[in-house]
Amino acid sequence: MAHLLVIDDEGDIRHLYAAELEEEGHTVVTCGNRNDAMAQFHHQAFDLVILDIQLDQESGLELLQEIAREREKTPVVICSAYSCYKDDFSSWLADAYVVKSSNLNELKSEVRRILAQS
Repeated sequence: MAHLLVIDDEGDIRHLYAAELEEEGHTVVTCGNRNDAMAQFHHQAFDLVILDIQLDQESGLELLQEIAREREKTPVVICSAYSCYKDDFSSWLADAYVVKSSNLNELKSEVRRILAQS
């Protein structure tokens, strides 16, 4: 299947996403901050990135722009607890925007949809 990078500052969320996406057959690497994420991003190629907008003291939207500059063809799914960022032009660089939920069906559906288009 696909090689995914999950970037979220909450360890429980990273663990949940990794477990659920690995059950779907994907290989998942997780990072909790911008520096770790960019180190992984430079070290290996990913088929898709799942990105939180609020990363402790860092902006996920700025990280989204950095990812787009580095590898513009790498699809990104924003997964945030805040739906208000959908209206921010910066978020439009992402291929999908999912509001966080304990039910990961929407996230997994978007991952499948985007990977099928690649």
